[in-house]
Amino acid sequence: MWTLALRGGARVAVVAAEWCDAFGVVTRGRVQLELRDGEPGPVLGRGATASPGRSSDAAPGSGSAAPASAPCGTPGRVNTSPVRQLPNDGGTNDMNSMKDSGVVAGPASGQTSHTHRLRGLAVTGFIATLAATVATTLAAALARAIGVDFEVPDGGETIPLSGFAVVTGFFSVVGIVIAVALLRWSARPAERFVWTAVSLTAISLVPPLLSGANTATTTALLGLHLVAATVMIPTLARSLRTRTD
Repeated sequence: MWTLALRGGARVAVVAAEWCDAFGVVTRGRVQLELRDGEPGPVLGRGATASPGRSSDAAPGSGSAAPASAPCGTPGRVNTSPVRQLPNDGGTNDMNSMKDSGVVAGPASGQTSHTHRLRGLAVTGFIATLAATVATTLAAALARAIGVDFEVPDGGETIPLSGFAVVTGFFSVVGIVIAVALLRWSARPAERFVWTAVSLTAISLVPPLLSGANTATTTALLGLHLVAATVMIPTLARSLRTRTD
C-alpha cells in the first residue's frame, strides 16, 4: 500500500500510472482536490474515496491527492513505497491550519486495521483467560489434595474449586478490557498495561492476608493470584507490543 502524509498547505502532483486500478481513501483530516484547469475541486473528508475517474493534479490542502484520470501504466500495479512526508511549499488557502492527513491507496482503511488489532487482542485475551482459569483451578485442586482446606474463618465456609474458576475468569476479563482500552487510547499500551496489571495484582494480595485464614490457606491463595497473573500479564503485554510495533 502507498501512503502519503501531508502537512497543511502541502501539494502533490498525481502520477496516474502509479494509481492504475486503485483508489484513494482519506484516513485523517481533509483533502481538497485541484482540477486540471486550476479550479478548486471537491473537499474529501475522512473515509471519503476517489477513483481514477476523478481528475486531480494536486491537493493544495492538508492531506493528499486522489488518483488522476489518465492512461494507466501496468494494470493492477500497486506501489509499496513507504510513507512520504511532503513539506509545505508555501501555498496558502483556507485549509492550511488543519492537521496532517493521509490517504491510502488500497481496499482497506486504517479504521479496519485498527478494528482487526482490537479483535485480535480480545481473542488472545480470552484464550489466555481459559488457560489461566484451568491453571488456577488445577493448582487449587493440587493444594487441596495435599491438605489445604481453603476454609474462610467467617462462617467456616470452604472455597469450592468452581469459585476459583469464576473469580479467575472474571478478573481476567477485566484485564482484557483494560488492555483493549489502552490499545485504543494509549500511545504506549504495553508499558501502561504492565504497570496497571502489576499494581492491581499487588492490591489483590491484600485480602488473603487480611482474611484470617490459616497459614496454608493464605499461602495457597496468594500463590493462586500469582498463577493467574503469570499467565495473563505476559500474554496480553506481548500481544499489545505485537500490535503496536
